[in-house]
Amino acid sequence: MARQLDEQIAARFPVGQRLRVLDVGMGQGTQALRLARAGHQVTGLEQDATMVAAARRALAGEPEGIRERMRIIEGDGRDTGVHFLPGSFDVVLCHGVLMYVEEPDPLVAGLARMLAHGGLLSLLVRNGDALAMRPGLSGDWSGALGAFDTVAYTNRLGLDVRADRLRTLTATLAGIAAPLHAWYGVRVFTDTAPDGAELPDDLEALLAAEERAGRTDPYRGVAALLHLCGVRG
Repeated sequence: MARQLDEQIAARFPVGQRLRVLDVGMGQGTQALRLARAGHQVTGLEQDATMVAAARRALAGEPEGIRERMRIIEGDGRDTGVHFLPGSFDVVLCHGVLMYVEEPDPLVAGLARMLAHGGLLSLLVRNGDALAMRPGLSGDWSGALGAFDTVAYTNRLGLDVRADRLRTLTATLAGIAAPLHAWYGVRVFTDTAPDGAELPDDLEALLAAEERAGRTDPYRGVAALLHLCGVRG
């Protein structure tokens, strides 16, 4: 996904431009730190205190220049309007968050309002059109059958969450003046890998195969996750 995001940033902004980035639901700050290291001014917003503490520890281990380029705010992604003025950012990330939000449209609309004209909105969501793939590939036939007509599922943490369908989010993005510009599949071949699995010796080949599949039909359509990129009009 990082490669996909970098591709979209490179296509939209001049090389070397220091971008204003907002990462909503940043978790422990993996993407936020990566972008700060690349020279961008990054704000991370996260409501989980444990994740905030982890992100702050990670940031504390960075050189001073990177620490100065990143700030961390503890808060709910649905309240971006409380923390920031409209149009304050060139890039807004919201990765792995929408599945925990019962009504995602207001959140997505709020994220779009944070973007300057021509800004990039990056969403990573569970693919509601492919929920049967994981149980099916694992031989859970009843689970696969039950997944065809729903967007509800139980994640690996045991939480009851929800997925998003591509056509629904496409309509949502069009309705908030940040129409879909590009989309990718994420975890096409590797979704059934167990948590904590050791990295394979041929990791680069694996990443190349995943990257190719994530931009190629019909493979991207059955990916576990969808990476959607909208552009603020």
